[in-house]
Amino acid sequence: MFYGLACGAVAAGAYEFEHVLADIQSLNDAALHGMYEVTAISIHAYPYVCDKYALTACGSSMGEGYGPLLVTREPRTAGELRGATIAVPGLRTTAYLALQLMLGQDAFRPQVTMFDRIPDEVAAGHVDAGLLIHEGQLTYARQGLHLVADLGVWWQERTGLPLPLGGNAIRRDLGSAHMGAITRLIRASIQYGLDHRVEAVKYALQFGRGLDEPLADRFVGMYVNEWTLDYGPRGREAVRRLLAEGAAAGLVPEVAKIDFGE
Repeated sequence: MFYGLACGAVAAGAYEFEHVLADIQSLNDAALHGMYEVTAISIHAYPYVCDKYALTACGSSMGEGYGPLLVTREPRTAGELRGATIAVPGLRTTAYLALQLMLGQDAFRPQVTMFDRIPDEVAAGHVDAGLLIHEGQLTYARQGLHLVADLGVWWQERTGLPLPLGGNAIRRDLGSAHMGAITRLIRASIQYGLDHRVEAVKYALQFGRGLDEPLADRFVGMYVNEWTLDYGPRGREAVRRLLAEGAAAGLVPEVAKIDFGE
């Protein structure tokens, strides 16, 4: 997404961008304090930071017919995981919210684990199951793990909508003029990455974990695509539906209005 800005192909104009690399749960926590002017966040985290941030219309990661995976060491069904200890990548991640909606919030015991350690924890038998995000969705079978449920499939079958996993948020105190200008720069960077996919994937590989170029390209195609340029009407509805269901279940605060900054 940020290749265009990082390589200088998209001129930042009056702005200076510093790229901060962190896992999504750390970014969710930082957003609670308004640490960064622009940040990636989980959609699950938005109700907790909407006083400080608006979502940008670009930068989303959607799972249309795919998403975070629930996996186990031995073949099991979702029903067999009631009361189980499940490694999750963070309590404000969208994967965790979707898992609560699917299984019920009191149906399992979450164990917060750094996302790239979850497959190993499951394989070693330290937890009963694991919730996989990022590259683990493509590499879990290498460790002999078994798929219990794809939360993106579960969500789409229920709602007919993609599962909105992550987005970009921009701080409201920048003011509407700066918010708009910065959003346009980010969209231009995303478009440049999509237009120069081979180079952008090679750039991204230096931050990847255990992926070769074909797998990295597949992963990028899953989560950086036309949805990333703009949520569109269905994407916006997906965000509203997810957060409304979360609020109705008592899992997130209710958000009266979700802003998508243009």
